[in-house]
Amino acid sequence: MLFDAHNHAFTALGGVPERGIYDNMKTAVDRVGRGKLHTVNARFQVMVSHFMFEAEFCNPAAGWEKGQVEKNVRDAHHRIWHTAPKFKNRTVADVWEEERPQLMSVPALFDGFVEHSKRVSSTCLVTFESNRYSVPASFANRPISLQVYADKLVFVAEGNIITEHHRVFTRDHNSIGKTIYDWRHYLSVIQRKPGALRNGAPFRELPLCFRQCQKQLLKHPGGDREMVDVLAQVLQHDEQKVEQAVKEALASGKVSRQHIINCLSRLLDAPMPSPLKTPNW
Repeated sequence: MLFDAHNHAFTALGGVPERGIYDNMKTAVDRVGRGKLHTVNARFQVMVSHFMFEAEFCNPAAGWEKGQVEKNVRDAHHRIWHTAPKFKNRTVADVWEEERPQLMSVPALFDGFVEHSKRVSSTCLVTFESNRYSVPASFANRPISLQVYADKLVFVAEGNIITEHHRVFTRDHNSIGKTIYDWRHYLSVIQRKPGALRNGAPFRELPLCFRQCQKQLLKHPGGDREMVDVLAQVLQHDEQKVEQAVKEALASGKVSRQHIINCLSRLLDAPMPSPLKTPNW
């Protein structure tokens, strides 16, 4: 959140100030020492170096240094010691436009994530902030790296991104949280256990056309295995093409694995090139 807030703030301001004054929040300071001694969070220091501004931290128990955090102290301090400067025929916006050129230019936005080491459960889930997120089944019971952004979670293993999820926030920290599945992560599992496709929680969010196809196939013996083979096409081909092939099969009223694969093959075939026009000699 902290890194994302800086990206948005500097973009909105149109520049980076030369100095930033901070309270001793845990996202920036690992340890507060005596006087001006602070142990700054390594990731926060990387961000400061990226934007090339100077970070200063307030002294503990010095409310007058952070008036915007401790509002009562700020109000009393200004009421007793200060009077607001007056600018004749000038607005705050006018003064701001004069100050804006003093800002440093904004570089590329900071890749602001916080990294955690996680271990994938036997059910292909990773827990973060009481919620559980699925990853590809091949990473079950293995360690991975979790990169936490303000709005998304990125799962990394062996130097590669294996999946991403939208970050879910749970207000009630005493609740059991939510489980966020991606049915594609479990395709290798149902190839071994086709029966899991019927009642498996990850497959409740299948696209409508896939659910309709499944309903038709399950009317016949071996329908589970046929549906697994249809879904397995997503691992090899573009998912939208597979969905289009399923819709064509449904529209024809002849839903079977072979028919769907044939429809998919026609969609994947490259169009025939136009015949060449040869000159007349």
